[in-house]
Amino acid sequence: MCGRFAITLPNDAMAQLFSARPANTLPSVPNFNVCPTNQVHVVRSGETGRRLDPLRWGFLPHWYKTETAGPLLINARAETLAEKPAFRAACRDRRCLIVATGFYEWTKTEQGSRLPWYIHRQNGAPIAFAGVWQDWGAEDARQGTCAIVTTPANRHLSAIHHRMPLILEQEDWPLWLGEAGKGAARLMKPGAEDVLDFYRVDPAVNSNRASGPDLIEPIPA
Repeated sequence: MCGRFAITLPNDAMAQLFSARPANTLPSVPNFNVCPTNQVHVVRSGETGRRLDPLRWGFLPHWYKTETAGPLLINARAETLAEKPAFRAACRDRRCLIVATGFYEWTKTEQGSRLPWYIHRQNGAPIAFAGVWQDWGAEDARQGTCAIVTTPANRHLSAIHHRMPLILEQEDWPLWLGEAGKGAARLMKPGAEDVLDFYRVDPAVNSNRASGPDLIEPIPA
């Protein structure tokens, strides 16, 4: 599961890192509380190379008549990605990278209080979530939409959640984006144990209206 994340990398640095041509309408950064249905930074590959585009986080299958015609599809399980009608074609032809700096997960106390954790790369580098995308809507209101692919959690992250986003290393970006032939299915597995770390953060982030760098500051667990 991945339901909230942060992005702090400047747009020009993001474009340079992914060797992608940036769109003129990218979301503002930093954003320490990216929520479902927000516009997110997405890397896609095409005939003219890679593009860095703004897409709605919340995949809309082509049969949805409105944005709220069905469940909000912010995640797509790797185990069923190639089979589910909503994602099957996108898994084959429309894979992407969704850029983040870190993401949030929650545990619960015995009293039911939600305790947020911030998860980040140990080396401080940006995160590239594996994603799938779909253009949706009438021609005069077409929009790009996307979902983050998830896998079972590795042993390290299972301490706080049983699922984790599929995080791709730079050498695997071409294969996931369809630039290096077939075989992307082999990438759909939990990440290595020594890539991510996590710490407790303030419950202020429980609100989707919260903002600011204090959201990712560590607090005592």
